[in-house]
Amino acid sequence: MTEALHEALEALPETSLTTRLLGALDYVVPGEWRNIVSFEEMIRDVTGEEDQALIQQVGERALVLFADPEQGYHRALQVYRGVDTASTAAGAAALVSAASARFEILSFLEDVAPKPDTVQAVDAAAKLAAELVAFTLTNGLPGDSVMDFANAITAYGKEERMRVTAWLAFDAVIPLGPDFLAKIMDALGSVDMSLLEENKVLRFVSDHLPGDWATKRDTLRSNIENAGRRLSGFADERGMTQESLVAKAREYVDIADDKLDLLAAALDMSTNVFEHTGIQTVARRVISRAYGEI
Repeated sequence: MTEALHEALEALPETSLTTRLLGALDYVVPGEWRNIVSFEEMIRDVTGEEDQALIQQVGERALVLFADPEQGYHRALQVYRGVDTASTAAGAAALVSAASARFEILSFLEDVAPKPDTVQAVDAAAKLAAELVAFTLTNGLPGDSVMDFANAITAYGKEERMRVTAWLAFDAVIPLGPDFLAKIMDALGSVDMSLLEENKVLRFVSDHLPGDWATKRDTLRSNIENAGRRLSGFADERGMTQESLVAKAREYVDIADDKLDLLAAALDMSTNVFEHTGIQTVARRVISRAYGEI
């Protein structure tokens, strides 16, 4: 049975470590993201309508569209949710603190495994591939529509913009530094194919990418080269330096100055940015379409 869209949205927490860290990135994309966890509020935000009968009508149509197996909305939601599930290490529950605005991770360091640069780079590429997949699913495009995605990402707004900003911060700039794009491209060009096949996130999204593993790697590289180049420019334009981002993260996570790989690993295993904002993105897109059809 297909999960109901309104239930997925309303199951999201109003406050968590994820929402606090996203809020900490507001200085990069000021005012873009609000943590909307009410289906009715999302309809009002998307449509600007106040008429309760119309809101009800839009909501009913949105639920039908989401549940339609011929549409890609439910699969896109599963992609967003699966990214975080696949990338979360065992022991994550020990790090999550939904009640406190600040937590100390030093006592849990034995549960956190920093990733070598190559693995981190492949993980970042795989997550951006998941964003590509979800984009194609919600827009009815082939899974390798890299240029459509690259062109669209510059116009991202709301939850989408916050998610790619978080990807830049937590998956790219903090663990890999300002030259993250070159590191990802180098890793994808030299990595053994078996490492790609073993990557949990990439395995999860691979069914939606065409071709064999060599073709999938070509898609990853093309996606990073085109969308990643635009995102790298965005990071530079918005002053997303490693120093500024680490300072923001340390408002919520205590860790030594020379342990940035550990900080990135801890953030990865204790947050669910893709799931949280992805559910909101899918809800916004379905509601927008439903409103346009009425």
